[in-house]
Amino acid sequence: MTRVVVDPLTRIEGHLRIEVEVNNGVITDAWSAGTMARGIEILLKNRDPWDAPYVTSRLCGVCEGVHAIASAQALEDAFDIELTEAGRLMRNVFCAGYYVHDHYVHFYVLSALDYLDIMAIANYKGSDPGLLGIKDKIVGLVVKGDTSPFTPRYEPDAFTVNDPDTVTTLVSHYIKAIEMKAKSQKMLNFITGIQPHPNTVMVGGCVATPSREQLLALRELWMEQKEFVDNVYLPDVLAVGTGPLFPLAKLAIGATDGNYLAYPMLPQDGAAKTEDISFGGSNHLFKGGVVNASGARGTLSDIAGINVAPVDYSKITESVTSSWYNYPAGTNALHPSAGVTEFNLNKSGAYSYFKSPRYSSKPMEVGPLARGLVNKFPALVDFFKAGGREGVVARHLCRALITKSIVDQGIAWIDRLIELRTAGPLVGMNEKAVPRNAKGFGVWDAPRGALGHWVEIENHRIKNYQMVVPSTWNAGPRDENGVKGPYEQSLIGAPVPDTENPINVVRIIRSFDPCIACGVHVIDGRTGKVKVINLQ
Repeated sequence: MTRVVVDPLTRIEGHLRIEVEVNNGVITDAWSAGTMARGIEILLKNRDPWDAPYVTSRLCGVCEGVHAIASAQALEDAFDIELTEAGRLMRNVFCAGYYVHDHYVHFYVLSALDYLDIMAIANYKGSDPGLLGIKDKIVGLVVKGDTSPFTPRYEPDAFTVNDPDTVTTLVSHYIKAIEMKAKSQKMLNFITGIQPHPNTVMVGGCVATPSREQLLALRELWMEQKEFVDNVYLPDVLAVGTGPLFPLAKLAIGATDGNYLAYPMLPQDGAAKTEDISFGGSNHLFKGGVVNASGARGTLSDIAGINVAPVDYSKITESVTSSWYNYPAGTNALHPSAGVTEFNLNKSGAYSYFKSPRYSSKPMEVGPLARGLVNKFPALVDFFKAGGREGVVARHLCRALITKSIVDQGIAWIDRLIELRTAGPLVGMNEKAVPRNAKGFGVWDAPRGALGHWVEIENHRIKNYQMVVPSTWNAGPRDENGVKGPYEQSLIGAPVPDTENPINVVRIIRSFDPCIACGVHVIDGRTGKVKVINLQ
């Protein structure tokens, strides 16, 4: 038996330690640990509720906007505020644009290097001037000994793509994706004022007042994003996912135990009833739901026939048995509306700053694959019919399919905003005074999965604030029953023939697109500075 530790796991957001036990070339046990603490909930106590969207959007610089929206929805539920049409549409356009660049950046910049032998570029024999330029650049960097960020790397294995044409083309798209990301940020500034950390998403809607000319410019930039997704990103994912990486997909490497959770996102209509306020409206582009395991891990094949249950938000709990937190004596798990954030750095048996979220006492995988299964994407159904299974490749496929749906639908939202702006000033806000005492919750399916904020207001101030974020769902440690979290489950059974080169460990974890900063933070309440804690 060999213990392998990857700490920190790079090309993700934040600090994550993964430890695995390898027997005869296969992972037989695993531990996932967030190595920084989160204290944003403590910081929010006794603050003005209007502050929460601003503060929570600072959880990280990657998926910041979705926290602002989930927070605003929790407070709108508490305040009993329905969004205006323009407010809902501007939030949709902002989040939709953000999703698009987030997903293709994850594929090209954060994950593709796990599957490509970058040195194959030296063998490119084609005549495409652009690809020859890529070849000359990479070979030149190798000669100079300056190959960052492509190296250091794990050594290529049997699943690595090493066809020179394919690798050179994908590296050229890696560079193009960075250019498109910059254009997307410029595009979203018309709604948010600045990126990252939106200044315009507030309790009651969106205070942005883009001109008609700015909305037309946004539309033009949106069409560039759509062209990139239609002609580059989606074809690349389909080509490698159903081509050279399909053997990896058929082995279900990286599959969890088969429980999936997705929240609704991107409402296309206003609230049809009061309960819809927590979800920003109704008739969502992507529906929420729960899929419970129905067989052995990685054996799901009939996607069209799976049972999808509605989400019962009262069934969500968090355990801290393996986390550096205390709960009241005799309490194993708490619903987030009654959640407690109390650190205990000397807790025996704890190994992570993540809590352990559960739905009906079960760990749930959240994120693109959960969204794809709950919504039964036709292309995902076909992928499984052809022999593909849950795991790393299916996650990448679902991200690309989601992105395609979003760039298509977003045009209608932008055109409606242009129509409203042509008729007069946009009215994006619907304000109400802070209630004396109230509770609320808001949820959104962020790019990395199910995101929920819960707030309790007392005497017009925040009494308690709790967040259960996507990477906490996926990266959480063992619960009070010793049941592993989704990251830990996904590693069991993965082949590691060479413990000096655990490439499948990083492939699996990166396929979730971890955002650890959202799950773990600590702020020194006296100085306001981030506190660094060294654990022995």
